[in-house]
Amino acid sequence: MTVQSTSPTAMPSDDVVNVTRVRWWLGAAFFWLFAAMLAGLIYSSQYLRMYVFPGIEYLSPGRVRVTHTSGVAFGFLVTSTLGLMEYVIPKLTQRPVLNQKVGWFAFFAWQAILVATVVGYLGFGQMQAIEWGETPVWIDPIVMVALVIVTANNILGPIFQHATKSGKGLYVSLWYFIAAFVWTGVNYFVGNFFPEYWVPGSAGASLTSMYIHDLVGLYVTPVGWGLMYYLVPVVLKKPVFSHNVSLLGFWALAFLYPLNGAHHYLHSPIPMWVQAMSVLASVGVHLVVYTVIYNFWQTLRQGGTDSYTKLPLRWFVAGAVSYLLTCMQCALHVTFTVQEHVHFTDWVVGHAHFVMFGTFSFFVFGFTVYLWPRVCGRTTWHSETANHYAFWLMAVGNLTMWLVLMIAGLIQGQSWKGLEPFTKSVTSSAPYWLARTFTGIAIFVGFSLMFWNMIQTARSREEAEYDPRTIPSPSPA
Repeated sequence: MTVQSTSPTAMPSDDVVNVTRVRWWLGAAFFWLFAAMLAGLIYSSQYLRMYVFPGIEYLSPGRVRVTHTSGVAFGFLVTSTLGLMEYVIPKLTQRPVLNQKVGWFAFFAWQAILVATVVGYLGFGQMQAIEWGETPVWIDPIVMVALVIVTANNILGPIFQHATKSGKGLYVSLWYFIAAFVWTGVNYFVGNFFPEYWVPGSAGASLTSMYIHDLVGLYVTPVGWGLMYYLVPVVLKKPVFSHNVSLLGFWALAFLYPLNGAHHYLHSPIPMWVQAMSVLASVGVHLVVYTVIYNFWQTLRQGGTDSYTKLPLRWFVAGAVSYLLTCMQCALHVTFTVQEHVHFTDWVVGHAHFVMFGTFSFFVFGFTVYLWPRVCGRTTWHSETANHYAFWLMAVGNLTMWLVLMIAGLIQGQSWKGLEPFTKSVTSSAPYWLARTFTGIAIFVGFSLMFWNMIQTARSREEAEYDPRTIPSPSPA
């Protein structure tokens, strides 16, 4: 298979995109993020000594926390990216999903899995001791089946049809999507089944560390990059700056990222050579990741002022800045020396928020700003002003939260390193936890504005002036 370059042109009207289902995927994703953000605010209130549900077992902090993290990772990021790929892949291949009924089944099955997971967390307190893998054990086999169905019907089916019947190469975005689902199928099975049933102790922790990091690096990252390589050229009406650079980023991700996981467990019983190789791979992949940022910025330069004045691209710019900063931060704190100071501190919490929300969620927001009115058959958003307020509230709130948690983490690490009483680190962190709550409120208000705007736009009675299936899409240069 070869890779094709992209330059935007208008494609003829076709029936390959099920815009109704794309709308349902995105609507469901934003509902889950609203619920997950609310759970995060509830959880953070305990740090202010004012937990809003004291003594209620079903809403205890531990159960609410995993609802927050899983809600963001699986409820929002997976759901939204599945919806966006169901739009992007048919546009790039000019082929629909293999079976529309199976496509709808996949959507409702995934929502049922998410509901069952929340019930397992809150109602029964069931969860595994794996970060981002807390899903109750009885749900994991169902997730694997759903993953196979979505991969075959929505992802690989139209791509392989395009590759075998059209005789044309694949866009780099499609390479990223294929890799993401092949990697994730293996990663989810190994991370959720091996430590639970077959590989106990530090050996199981090694696999768990790979799962934790590869969920971000081998699903969220390639899908996010693939969406970026699709939308930015479409909005700018310019080709990607360099496809050789895009391929460099792809293969570096493939070879180096799977080796990164053990840096989550430095100074642990995991063999030191594994930890050392993880540090080396982590620094190495971040150096190559910068090529993606470079390709992104060089592509933006072709668009002139459009790169900053068009709101969809502004989301991508903010996400790319967050990605650059978080990669620089990660390359620093994966070293043994820095890890001694920041491990288990709020530094890590800030880092996780900055990459999962500030980067890849921002990419989803940018794509949604561009796509939502179109899949609703509208020409504009209900309120452009609300979208701009949402951007600034979330962008400034996210950056401030990252800075506040970094400072809190350094204070905590220094206190623990100096063997001070633990209570000293708690009292020292209190002002920063208060500031974190305010930044979280700003983010929640901004997102609520955007979510409200989506609902109002979908309900609008404005008549569409075009068929939403004729949205511009990249085509061979």
